Amino acid sequence: MNPVPSSGGNKVNWINYHTGVREVYFRMNADGHEVSIAITLEHREAAMQELYFEQFTELKTLLHTELQEEWVWQLHDKSDPDRMISRIYKTLPNVSVYNKSHWPDLISFLKPRIIALDRFWENAKYRFEGL
Repeated sequence: MNPVPSSGGNKVNWINYHTGVREVYFRMNADGHEVSIAITLEHREAAMQELYFEQFTELKTLLHTELQEEWVWQLHDKSDPDRMISRIYKTLPNVSVYNKSHWPDLISFLKPRIIALDRFWENAKYRFEGL
C-alpha cells in the first residue's frame, strides 16, 4: 500500500499506522480464520479508556459515514486476561492469510477501510489532543 499517501498527503506506514495519540491504535490482523481491522483503545486506566470511547461515540456518525458501514463497538473487552481494551472493529470471517487464494479478499477488505480510517482520523484526531 506504499503508493497510497495519507489523506494529509504524507507518506504513511499502513501496517503500523501512527495515530499520534499514545493509547489509540489502528490495528489490522489476519490469521487462519478471519481478518479484522480495529480502532483499539489501550489506556491502562478504565476511566480514561472510557473517556476515549465516549469521544469516539460522539464521532460515531462521522466514522460510519467515512467507512460507509457500521462497525462493532465494544467497551472494556476482557477477553485477554492480561489486559482490558476497548475496540471499534469489523471482521471478515472464513478467510485465511495462509491461503493465497484468499489474499485478494483480505486486501479488498483491509485497504479501503484503513484508507477510510485515515480520512476520518485527519478530522477527528484533534478531539483527542490533551486527553
